Amino acid sequence: MLGIIGAMDSEVQELKNEMPDAKITSVAGMDFYEGHIHDKDVVVVKCGIGKVNAAICTQILADRYKVDSVINTGVAGSLNSDIDICDIVISNDAIEHDMDVTALGYERGVIPDMDNSVFHSDSRLIDVLEEENIMRRLATSIEEANLSVKIFTGRVVSGDQFIAGKEKRDDLVNTFAGDCAEMEGASIAHAAYVNNIPCLIIRAISDKADGSAEMDYPTFEKKAAANSIKILKQLIKNL
Repeated sequence: MLGIIGAMDSEVQELKNEMPDAKITSVAGMDFYEGHIHDKDVVVVKCGIGKVNAAICTQILADRYKVDSVINTGVAGSLNSDIDICDIVISNDAIEHDMDVTALGYERGVIPDMDNSVFHSDSRLIDVLEEENIMRRLATSIEEANLSVKIFTGRVVSGDQFIAGKEKRDDLVNTFAGDCAEMEGASIAHAAYVNNIPCLIIRAISDKADGSAEMDYPTFEKKAAANSIKILKQLIKNL
């Protein structure tokens, strides 16, 4: 079974609409829609905003639904000048940028007492395929979804902050080499990692994570979320 997580209604509602006969179970204040999309067994859930909600949600998918893999879909702010609004970022890896134990001698982003703090996308997500084959299928999905967007692979950086200023944006680029910033993906990848579950993050760009976010985000958030969903639906079909 494939677990699909979005933080907001706009990131998962269309997927739920594809599942009119879904079994709905409420756990920890979240509604889990269990059913089928393109004849694939899926469970779709809105986790709510932020790393804690996302991690709780992922653990429920692991414990209750025994998911084989997890995909996080949604929107993000671009940290890369080449990545424009409504373009797509597929995670190579993800890191929690607000993890900061530098006072004890750790580098920023390092989680003490863990063997890993950078959570890589797992090629097992699609039948133990290699990374380039994953991207070939994603490219096919974008073409079939009729989207005029560019696709990038890169690093997703996550923290309980909405990034909307140049100083913080530059810090995330210089410190973590981030390509996009959001508030859930790395915690989903973290929870998937400790449960040995393959995970992939698909993010459509809603804003530039700078001083223009106040104007860009309300305008492009729904369009970007729709792009992410279209690609995810095609990817599910191609699995």
